[in-house]
Amino acid sequence: MADIDKDNVVDQEEVLHPKMVTVEIAGKKHQVPEGITMLKALWYTGQEVIRGVGCLGGFCGACATYYRTKDDPKVKTCLACQTSVHDGMSFSMMPPFPARKATYDLAVLTDPKQDLFNLYPEAPLCRNCNACTEACPQKIDVREGVWRAVFGDFKAVSEMFMDCVMCGMCAPVCIADIAPSLVAVYASRAQGVHFTEKPSRLAHRIKEIEDGRFADEWNRVLAMNEQELTKACAELK
Repeated sequence: MADIDKDNVVDQEEVLHPKMVTVEIAGKKHQVPEGITMLKALWYTGQEVIRGVGCLGGFCGACATYYRTKDDPKVKTCLACQTSVHDGMSFSMMPPFPARKATYDLAVLTDPKQDLFNLYPEAPLCRNCNACTEACPQKIDVREGVWRAVFGDFKAVSEMFMDCVMCGMCAPVCIADIAPSLVAVYASRAQGVHFTEKPSRLAHRIKEIEDGRFADEWNRVLAMNEQELTKACAELK
């Protein structure tokens, strides 16, 4: 009989019964497996999570969450889909925040950088407290981004907020009642529409579509049934 390598023996009991930790969810204590995400902990404890579930990969920002770790009074922010639970952790998903979202038509704006102050007049009232940056789960320098928007550097704003997932956690912590993510969205959109050179080939292709060059082919696709679509896609690959 071959010798057993004790270092590689799997403890079946440990696999079948993972280590449990105590967490507090919305004020109530639960026992959950160690290392699972906050979102999975909610499901594990039988909670019906309808709002706050999206991509489950840290891209949609739907699962904004407040949490506090054991023996640390500081409340922090995170995305529940990508943050693991630890013993003694307390957390609660963030409720919808009533941030004011301006309505605008970028195509008719004549001076987008000045129009920022009409659409978001609170933007220049930033107190430099940096609470928004500390709340951001994507580690964006939100405070710097707001000031760059105020001073008209929309290109820098669009680049800085490329990783923004619109979780909205920067808004409730702002003492000046600014919704930084919405300001950044406006600046990024304005940059794309008014201050970025359009690729010549893109304009050419848009005109081709408008002139109906691909109408026959599009109508042929629309007329296909499911089997024909499957076959056509397989042939393209």
